[in-house]
Amino acid sequence: MTDLNNNINEEEEAEIIYIPDDEGNDEAFEVIMRFELDDGTDRKYLMVVPADEDGDEEQEVFAFRYDEENDEIKLYPIEDQAEWDMVEETFNTLMGEFNAAE
Repeated sequence: MTDLNNNINEEEEAEIIYIPDDEGNDEAFEVIMRFELDDGTDRKYLMVVPADEDGDEEQEVFAFRYDEENDEIKLYPIEDQAEWDMVEETFNTLMGEFNAAE
């Protein structure tokens, strides 16, 4: 798996997206990474963390498969365990490379 489109927001302005919760209320999330798997599927993924939490504490990371249509992002949950394993492995690899570069 190769990182084709990696955007790690460090010093640039954070990208914020809004995801509805179970009650339909929009919650703000900061996009921390976007990437594609080099598996021939052209699937794109993004990793987000809640935008309202303190950045110094460890945060829960959420992953979604996404498509962009007319400047609108459509999110899809990752429900297949094999797909989730590939996304998690790619995320951990990219974060390891990012942390090693600091």
